Amino acid sequence: MNDGETVLRRWVKQLEQERGGSTPASKALTPEQQKSQELEARINRLEREKAILKKATVDNHLNLQLLS
Repeated sequence: MNDGETVLRRWVKQLEQERGGSTPASKALTPEQQKSQELEARINRLEREKAILKKATVDNHLNLQLLS
């Protein structure tokens, strides 16, 4: 088996998994999986930003209490 066949088999396996509903660790092949990965990445980023803002709000509140 040459490298081209190995890559092709890997792509076929990944596509079958995606069509079966699993989210691959590598880049998605179908448009639906691509959109899902984009949305998951966006959710993760927004959750990190929310945690940062929440911590900043708590820290700011504590600092205001100390100044009072």
